Amino acid sequence: MKFGLKEIAVSIAIAMAPSLPSLAAELAPYGTAKVDMHKMPVTDTVFDVNYSDPQQLNVLYNFIKNTRKETGGKVVVVTHGPELRAFAKENYEKYQGAIDKMAELAEEGVEFKMCNNAMRAAGFQAQDMHGFITVVPAGFPELAYWQGKGYKYINPLPLPVKDVRYLDQPQLKK
Repeated sequence: MKFGLKEIAVSIAIAMAPSLPSLAAELAPYGTAKVDMHKMPVTDTVFDVNYSDPQQLNVLYNFIKNTRKETGGKVVVVTHGPELRAFAKENYEKYQGAIDKMAELAEEGVEFKMCNNAMRAAGFQAQDMHGFITVVPAGFPELAYWQGKGYKYINPLPLPVKDVRYLDQPQLKK
């Protein structure tokens, strides 16, 4: 009698079946996560944005969209890092994709505040920036101002999580 790979695999699976519960317990000694998809109260948020790469504004776009969907509140973005160069009209062509997304958010009511100190240190003036930007005296005091008005502080690191599962388990990617 000759056995193919399929028959051998089925035989092994049947032989191992009684040990699967103990194997599962070894792989998940802490059980399974609970799910609590509760409704969020309306919450206003202020985002602290200081990114080394202006293209990371594309990740910010998704963070803001997801946050607004859950909180339903007002959103203020305070930009005070190297990403501010993307908001300069002279750089529109280079950063058009990200800036168009930020302009879309502004049209939806997101307020964009830019630190005057950072802007000037970078070599820009207010007239260099797109029209949906409001220049404010300083970034950190602006964050404190909005927090004092009840806005919840969010410091979104620009690290996307899409497909990170497959870094450890590449065989699971479909």
